[in-house]
Amino acid sequence: MAKQALWSGRFETEADESALRFTSSLDVDSALAFYDVMGSLAHVRMLKKQKIMPAKDADKITDGLISIVSMMENGEFEIDGTSEDIHSAVEFKLTEMIGPVGGKLHTGRSRNDQVATDLRMYLRDVMLEAVIDIDTLAMSLLKIAEDHGGTVMPGFTHMQHAQPVTLAQHMLAHIFRLSRDADRFFDALGRMDRCPLGSAALAGTTYPIDRKMTAKALGFKAPTQNSMDSVSSRDNVSEAMFCASMAALDMSSLCEELIIWSSQEFGFIEMDDVFTTGSSIMPQKKNPDIAELIRGRTGAVVGGLVSLMVTMKGLPLSYNRDLQEDKGPAMDSLSVVSDCANMLSKVVSTMKVSKDAMSAAAEKGFINATDLADYLVTKGIPFREAHGIVGECVRYCISRGKKLEDLTLKEFKKFSDSIGSDVYEILPVKACVERRNSYGGTSSASVDTQITEAANAVMERDDRVRRETQLIEGCWDRLLERHTGQPM
Repeated sequence: MAKQALWSGRFETEADESALRFTSSLDVDSALAFYDVMGSLAHVRMLKKQKIMPAKDADKITDGLISIVSMMENGEFEIDGTSEDIHSAVEFKLTEMIGPVGGKLHTGRSRNDQVATDLRMYLRDVMLEAVIDIDTLAMSLLKIAEDHGGTVMPGFTHMQHAQPVTLAQHMLAHIFRLSRDADRFFDALGRMDRCPLGSAALAGTTYPIDRKMTAKALGFKAPTQNSMDSVSSRDNVSEAMFCASMAALDMSSLCEELIIWSSQEFGFIEMDDVFTTGSSIMPQKKNPDIAELIRGRTGAVVGGLVSLMVTMKGLPLSYNRDLQEDKGPAMDSLSVVSDCANMLSKVVSTMKVSKDAMSAAAEKGFINATDLADYLVTKGIPFREAHGIVGECVRYCISRGKKLEDLTLKEFKKFSDSIGSDVYEILPVKACVERRNSYGGTSSASVDTQITEAANAVMERDDRVRRETQLIEGCWDRLLERHTGQPM
């Protein structure tokens, strides 16, 4: 038989069983159980300090909540499936353990500010985890960049050979994308670093609570500034999901390239057997299924963001039950990003690179044409005119099955008398690569600088994650001290 709902006093009859099932959020918000208890511990300690609750009652509730945490850690905490949500489940369990005094825990707060606080604490943890996982992927790519500074390959625009680059440069492009993805999570965490607890239902509370105390106890820099905004806004959730969506898009882009590169037409890479699958009918197949599944699953992350933003777009202030639908998409999105980043890291760290295939491809498609145009500019020819001259050279080569570097000086002279024998110094693809030594370019020196900067960024984030984690764990340790002052 279902327990009486926390709000049942107003009603003459109990809600229909189907209505209770439809409105229950336990299947999703049970993931917030630990955070709900920690928020309650901060709240009851504040009630005791402010003399809103008798010390003996506060101590009894505190010990009960600490025992619940211990049960969670030991896998002994069973959530009553008849509860409406995790907040009700925890309160019912507490009251069952310590008696009616457990009902005093809800003094000066509402489930509205509870869930907003719980979700921020949850997101804080999983976003920090996402940063770790994204940087793990970045470091796997960085190892490839370090090993392949001299591996020349075609750079593409419109999927056509454009200019020669190195595999290191190409991998670094993905690394810096991922670096921004990780930084976005930190940026979002900065705006999320305020605690809604104590906002109550929407208007605050008549009790003399200390919101700064609870905010500090839970590892937030300050309380939220407006109680209505605190319980009704979910821009922090939307922003977390946007950060997840950008990371998902960038990983999907990388997967698309790996899938293409592993095809027989390219042959740039070969994925390890343990991260590929075969065909049930074609024995020769080696399919890049992990990369394909990541490419597919990341679409759901973008879908979750759109779902939440559409949910939010027409809501009046303040709390509406529609907001119950924010947690599922957010939790799924962050989970997908972390899982995909970890799997993709394994794929790229174990794949084999074919330098020969990349080098052979770099010899095709006239990717040194721009260098020839730049050469003509150094001879005093305006770039637009030089562009036209090289275009004619390319057309001539295509008609005769030649490459630019195959042309004799006599043939070159047909297109411009400014071309001298020194042209052959600038046409080899490796020479084209090394001449692009501008900051951020593909030359060895430029790539070395990029590797250093990318590695430093990862280390700085790693240090920040460590500091943030230590701060949070320190808060939990202090909250889990029993009222005697002795650790549990």
